[in-house]
Amino acid sequence: MEFKLTNKAKITSIVLIVIGLLSLIIGLNTGHGDHHTGQRLWANLLVNGYFFFTISLAAVFFLALQYVSEMAWGVTTQRIFQGIMAYMPIGAVVLILVFLGGTLHWHHLYHWMDPEVHDPTSPHFDEIIANKSAYLNQGFFWGRTIAYLAIWYFFAWWFRKASLEEDKIGGLTNYKKAIIKGVLFVAFFAYTSSSSAWDWIMSIDTHWFSTLFGWYAFSGMWVSCLIVAVLLVQYLKSLGYLKEVNSSHVHDLSKWMFAISCLWSYLWFSQFMLIWYSDIPEEVTYYVQRFSEYKGLYLGTFFVNFCMPFFILMSRDTKRNAVFFIPVALIIFFFHWVDVLVMVLPGTMFDHGHLGAVEIGMFLMFLGVFIFTVLRAISKAPLMAKNHPMYDESLHLHH
Repeated sequence: MEFKLTNKAKITSIVLIVIGLLSLIIGLNTGHGDHHTGQRLWANLLVNGYFFFTISLAAVFFLALQYVSEMAWGVTTQRIFQGIMAYMPIGAVVLILVFLGGTLHWHHLYHWMDPEVHDPTSPHFDEIIANKSAYLNQGFFWGRTIAYLAIWYFFAWWFRKASLEEDKIGGLTNYKKAIIKGVLFVAFFAYTSSSSAWDWIMSIDTHWFSTLFGWYAFSGMWVSCLIVAVLLVQYLKSLGYLKEVNSSHVHDLSKWMFAISCLWSYLWFSQFMLIWYSDIPEEVTYYVQRFSEYKGLYLGTFFVNFCMPFFILMSRDTKRNAVFFIPVALIIFFFHWVDVLVMVLPGTMFDHGHLGAVEIGMFLMFLGVFIFTVLRAISKAPLMAKNHPMYDESLHLHH
């Protein structure tokens, strides 16, 4: 059965975009003034560009992981992750625009992109940043960025193409190729998921560094992707689709969401505790700034993203009950977006950043585009990969 994109879904996407645009306009007209307006817009463009792009990227990773581990239970929901992957090109364009803006000095999100901080004769010379120039320089940065985006997208395109071909011809040829491609992607992603987070997010606070930051960013994108996947499954089932997906499939996806939420919480605390305890100035300044200027958002993000999954979704029944699960998932999804916001704003807006109408407006606009793109992609192919060699095994999942 193929999903048909309903007018209600289209209208919902449009309404989110319109409300977001109105909120953005209101926020800009009641903001801090022209001096900070441009920087605020660019910062929010980076927040939303990165957040929604990495959700689609995590979908590619989870799909590759299914092939590598020969995960049978996930076959019935493969097309959901393929739909989420469809947002990658849009997210990539947004990120390239932000990075191009930094290169052309349209904004100052990345302080290290200013040539004066590398010039010993300049009054703005920064010795710490200059010592990192072997890695943080424009040529190497763009080379890495283009490589990330091109290779990630190639794998996403190939997995989708092979899956659709498998529908037509069956057999094991594409499946065996997908396992090999899955191994290659996971190996490449193991490094680039961290290095891209260093390049695009951690380099905003150029003096600061953390060996756990890449894993921390990775866990956030993964759990956000899983939330989107489970919400899509619940939405499609409410419309009468995905009859092959039973409560055990939903339960397994929810368990993954619960587990990665715990991983994110562990990494959040580990990064904070180790740096705060050691009290090294160039490291602890990251947290001093967030505690002094963004304390409510920063600590609120941790408590919501840890406590809600841990105390509400721990039981078996709540993982299977949409009445409990959906509200919790939506709240956690929003606060993982807030997590990215708190990664970016302190280093770009300093004490002038906050969660306001501009931030909410930009989030809603991107959310509307994301929802439409994903649902449209899901409607382009059958919801079930019926010629997948593990399809029958997936149908009989019960526990």
